[in-house]
Amino acid sequence: MNFFHNSNIFIWVEKLIAFINSIFFAVLLAALSFALIFSPPDYLQGDSVRIMYVHVPAAWISLASFTCIALLSILNFIFKIKNFTLVAKSIAPIGFVFTCIAIVTGSIWGQPTWGTFWAWDARITSMVLLGIFYFVFIATYKLISKEETANKVASIVAILGLINIPIIKYSVEWWSTLHQPASIKIAGSSTIHSSMLMPLLLMFFTLLLYCALIFLMKYKTEIIRIKKKNLYRKI
Repeated sequence: MNFFHNSNIFIWVEKLIAFINSIFFAVLLAALSFALIFSPPDYLQGDSVRIMYVHVPAAWISLASFTCIALLSILNFIFKIKNFTLVAKSIAPIGFVFTCIAIVTGSIWGQPTWGTFWAWDARITSMVLLGIFYFVFIATYKLISKEETANKVASIVAILGLINIPIIKYSVEWWSTLHQPASIKIAGSSTIHSSMLMPLLLMFFTLLLYCALIFLMKYKTEIIRIKKKNLYRKI
């Protein structure tokens, strides 16, 4: 618990929050300009392809967030480090929100592209399942008052939910779905043009900055809650 009594953590958190605030709106303006104005329309989808600049980064963030939560839960099971729990709790609301954004924007994008707002294909269904795992993880801490029990249950939920991540990733390859295969491949050649790739990555970076800002604020709140709880115990 010495980590939480070190006031330096608040200094660093405040500095990071101030730094992100100082650059966020400039980066956001640049990202929106490229996504909405300078990037070209798709030769088939037209301007509806611009939904991609929110949908795809939101999906990336939702998957990455839950993966982090699951890995932190595994490490917490092994090493019993309380800070892993606080970080996971701080990430979860962000991941849940971006999962919802990915589902909603995907539905809006689906109407002009597929002719329907919704189809229970493998990718969509597994993303909805991810949202449920997020919801149960967050609700665990709200419904279970005993902290140790809540941590165990939430960790089990996160570890079980980790099985769903590769299903989401490879669902378009394993089953016949409406979704196209990944256009950006780290180990292979990407099929997306640079005129669309740069705005996409810039928007992804912008949303990551936003996530970092929300995470730091939530993390700071969790630390303050722990410190107050320990103070009340001493009294």
